[in-house]
Amino acid sequence: MLQRLRTLLLLSCLMGANLAFAGPQDAADESSLTVGSRAILEHVDQVRQVVSSQASDLVSNAFGLLGVPYKRGGASAETGFDCSGFVQSLYEQTVGLILPRKASQQAAVTQRINKADLQPGDLVFFNTMRRAFSHVGIYIGDGQFIHSPRPGSEVRVDNMGLSYWKRRFDGARRVEVEPADSSPQAAITEQKK
Repeated sequence: MLQRLRTLLLLSCLMGANLAFAGPQDAADESSLTVGSRAILEHVDQVRQVVSSQASDLVSNAFGLLGVPYKRGGASAETGFDCSGFVQSLYEQTVGLILPRKASQQAAVTQRINKADLQPGDLVFFNTMRRAFSHVGIYIGDGQFIHSPRPGSEVRVDNMGLSYWKRRFDGARRVEVEPADSSPQAAITEQKK
């Protein structure tokens, strides 16, 4: 999704540059390029709104699950969640996207991003069991993430800046979510290749 957005923005800039630096043109040609540029910009804005809306819905739905107890292997609000079950359930219910069950598998099918580029709805991974990507949560902004941490605990918000999480941070990933007219499952399937 991000790559598509960058490509559309680049095309838009190139088309704008083409208008600015092209030689004398027929008025009809110029108006068709303007219409084409406008259509690209409208599509980019539409994609941006879909992604922003889905991230907002995802974070809102996650907050609705605060206090749900941890349950190893759990994947529902009724029975409880483990970390990856929490993430899997939220993405399926909010976006209609089925992520793999384990945190390490979720890391494998999502796009690596820099920590500085984190946006609400992105996944954050931690090494909590002496193996990479053994814990996952959903970034909510301002250095905070929501997750189902461990037995005896509940879904809660934690600060990534706390020394425990800071030492164990394993990376950030973005789930490629397509607009409603595309197949969300296709995004995950494509990333597995």
